[in-house]
Amino acid sequence: MAELLSATEIQQMATQVPEWSVEGKTIKCVKTFKGFVEAVAFVNQLVEPAEAAGHHPDLEISYNKVTITLTTHDAGGLTKNDFSMAEKISSLS
Repeated sequence: MAELLSATEIQQMATQVPEWSVEGKTIKCVKTFKGFVEAVAFVNQLVEPAEAAGHHPDLEISYNKVTITLTTHDAGGLTKNDFSMAEKISSLS
């Protein structure tokens, strides 16, 4: 199981993914697209990297907005895996 990060480590790692916000035991990002089709196309891009990492985001699609939430459920909070996945997701367009 992945090791939970301390509050200091979380704040340090959060600077590497500026479009993500720390919300309790999660990190969250909202991406806005031209329309629903583009939002779903973005979500489809997440499948391969999430499967490869064995780390799956919680996703919410609301027309042209995609809310991505990351946490390591089995660890009970944030781990390095969450920030690594956030960096991968941020690199997608």
